[in-house]
Parts: sequence; structure tokens; C-alpha cells
Amino acid sequence: MPALSIGDLARRTGVPVETIRYYERMGLLPKPPRTEGNYRAYEAAHERRLAFVKRSRDLGFGLDAIRALLDLADGAERPCGEVDALARDQLAEVERKIADLTAMRAELQDMLGHCRKDTVADCEIIGRLRGK
Repeated sequence: MPALSIGDLARRTGVPVETIRYYERMGLLPKPPRTEGNYRAYEAAHERRLAFVKRSRDLGFGLDAIRALLDLADGAERPCGEVDALARDQLAEVERKIADLTAMRAELQDMLGHCRKDTVADCEIIGRLRGK
């Protein structure tokens, strides 16, 4: 595969250019070699690693967890118990967020169900937001 520019890498992965630079600064993506014109020259390994990071972010993993996952992925012969633990922690976080969103939906539905469509002065929603 010929070297990719940062723009090409961004288009191929769907990751914005500035995010790619940020991942490099954070150590999630190794800095690529530079061309004679001082442009970044990304290789297939960069694209694969960036896809890994993007998918991990899509699943809600934080940067520290992604760093740990990358470290574990780089040690293919290691047992996957640590990977399982990170995934279980993330699942618990997702379930907590779902519970929070479910409670928010119920409260909003309840507020809307009590709306009398009178004036703002008598608005149930405004009253609840004010703590009344």
C-alpha cells in the first residue's frame, strides 16, 4: 500500500484530521514518518490501528481504556482476561447510561403528560424545571 496523507487516512477511516493529530499526541497512534516535503506518510498499520481506536471510541471506551486495549492487542499471546475486564467495565457504564436515559425519558414523558397547554405562568414543565 502506498503511503497515505493525513487527508487520505481521514477519508478512509472517517476520522477527522484534527482527531488523528490528537490521537498521535496522546500516543494512541504512532507518529508516521515524514516525506521530503515534511508531510505525514501513513502506512497500512496506521490505518488498522486508527480503525481499532475509532471502533473503541464508537463503543464508548475512554482514552485510558483504549490505551490499555492497544497494549493488550500488541501482546497477542497474553491471556484475554484483562480485555474481558475492560469490556465488562464498559458494558456496566453503558448499562448505567441506559438506566439514566430511561429515567430521563420517563420524567419528560410525565411532564408532557401533565401539560395543560395553558400559559407559561401555569406551565407544569417550567414549574418542575424551577423545582416547584
